Amino acid sequence: MIDYYRIGQQIRKYRKAHGFSQEELAEKIGISVTHMSHIETGNTKLSLPVLVDIAHALEVRTDDLLNEAPPERQITFEELAATLENCTTQQIRIINEIAKATKIALEKYSDVE
Repeated sequence: MIDYYRIGQQIRKYRKAHGFSQEELAEKIGISVTHMSHIETGNTKLSLPVLVDIAHALEVRTDDLLNEAPPERQITFEELAATLENCTTQQIRIINEIAKATKIALEKYSDVE
């Protein structure tokens, strides 16, 4: 059975991490704010096209919306979301680029040890 509430909560988490309001995300994907609210609260079923549009707008994989992160990563995502909560869009983009560069460096140098 599909847990639409849990999926909605995942969407909410990623939306907040990107600094989007429900209105902004709804506008980006072409649905009403009411529909967006119902998706996040699990009060409506989510169609596959809308799920794909949401994932694209939030720059995540659909798997990220359908599956919760493992417990050891959940704390990290929550902390990151809290850090990004009051950032401007430009700040979030810069932090994202720094994170990407850091990940590449970690992967490169983890092979050295």
